[in-house]
Amino acid sequence: MGELANDLSRLSATDLGEGYAYRSFSPVEVVESVLARIAQANGRLNAIVTLDPAGARTAAAASEKRWREGNARGPLDGVPLTVKDNLNVRGLRTTWGSRLYADFVPAVDELPVARARAAGMVILGKTNVPEFTLHGYTDNAVFGTTRNPWDLRLTPGGSSGGAVAAVAAGIAPLALATDGGGSIRRPASHTGLVGFKPSRGRVARADGLPQILLDYEVAGVIARTTRDATLMMEAIAAPHPRDPASASFAAMPWRLPEHKPCRILYVPRFGGSAVDAEIAQSVARACRVFAELGHSVAEAPAPFDVDAVNAVWPLIGQAGLAALVAPLPRFRELASKRLVDMAEEGSRASAEDLFRALAEIARMRERLGESFAEYDVMLTPSTAALPWPAHEVYPSTIAGKEAGPRGHAVYTAFVNAAGCAAVSLPCEPSAAGLPIGFQLVAPAGHDERLCVLAYEYETAAPWAGQWPPL
Repeated sequence: MGELANDLSRLSATDLGEGYAYRSFSPVEVVESVLARIAQANGRLNAIVTLDPAGARTAAAASEKRWREGNARGPLDGVPLTVKDNLNVRGLRTTWGSRLYADFVPAVDELPVARARAAGMVILGKTNVPEFTLHGYTDNAVFGTTRNPWDLRLTPGGSSGGAVAAVAAGIAPLALATDGGGSIRRPASHTGLVGFKPSRGRVARADGLPQILLDYEVAGVIARTTRDATLMMEAIAAPHPRDPASASFAAMPWRLPEHKPCRILYVPRFGGSAVDAEIAQSVARACRVFAELGHSVAEAPAPFDVDAVNAVWPLIGQAGLAALVAPLPRFRELASKRLVDMAEEGSRASAEDLFRALAEIARMRERLGESFAEYDVMLTPSTAALPWPAHEVYPSTIAGKEAGPRGHAVYTAFVNAAGCAAVSLPCEPSAAGLPIGFQLVAPAGHDERLCVLAYEYETAAPWAGQWPPL
């Protein structure tokens, strides 16, 4: 089954579901194909850190029986899935990239995982993250460094680094991940993938880890195509009484609206922050594609005080981490120095500091709301930098200028703070062949509009057939 196995590991989730329906192949064959690909590629990538081959084979056999009997649970029944290692999967370790959680095995699935399982998806295992998912690259003391399939010397970004490395390499067609400040969108841009960050509350959450970033962090999807991401959202996006933020979506089933021309606000850079020249050029070309598709594109500065928001945003994570680890006596012993320093910063912050941060975020939401009254969607780069060496926490320079820890990440956190929906899409790669992505942002509740725009762009500028040389 060698040639077939290679073909199956490269099929999209959409194609897999169609193949099952026509009995061209079975979920058992697909899982064996994917497990063979994991054996071939994962040792070089370190993408999946906890593999469950027995569980995957059992789930695939059950799915095959359902398809054979005409009882498939939907188009994703039997489709392989990886889960980020900060989302609970019953019976599998959830380490959160930390030695403090190295032996934690949850007894129940977190709600989005449970919904994916109820849709018949086959959970392969857990993907690597940075410690406590608080950095934009992927390395930790439990499992080590994750590498970018497009260039193994480089990082895939973070904190969903293992998730994007797996999908980009053909280890799985879909990944369930989280985005607390760009953790889906930036890694997706570094690996040539679709990264969908839903509106706050669109994917209800319960039975998860303690919240460091409050409900700024959402569960979302990483895929090779917009159609696959949309299928996954249909499976996991629903309200739940334990997540009050999801209540506003109770009467909103996932339905894609018809095409209509959109007013797009193009923001090529945020304030005076640096952006790589190749990224800027590629994103500008993506804007021209939208104009050719009949959308109106207007270029303007960001409609809010970018520097003020980026100045206060780190305090959210610092304060959340400090609160989390305060009752953990072995934190200083087992955590990295970088995390210890971050927690100490958070513990030194005052209530006034945190209030000022929240007030600044409220001001940003007001300005953004005014902008969305004039424009339907905002378009920006997904990240300011190309992938950098895998062992470095962040790129020290961008476009020849010195960059701090969040210099590469300036375009994404405002989306989380505002509760908006956003998607990162691949555009033209760099001269060296490294992926580049741009971001579409819509007001909260307009997730489907983004899917329509993304599908239009994908049709005009397809990318899913591009694979890394791994």
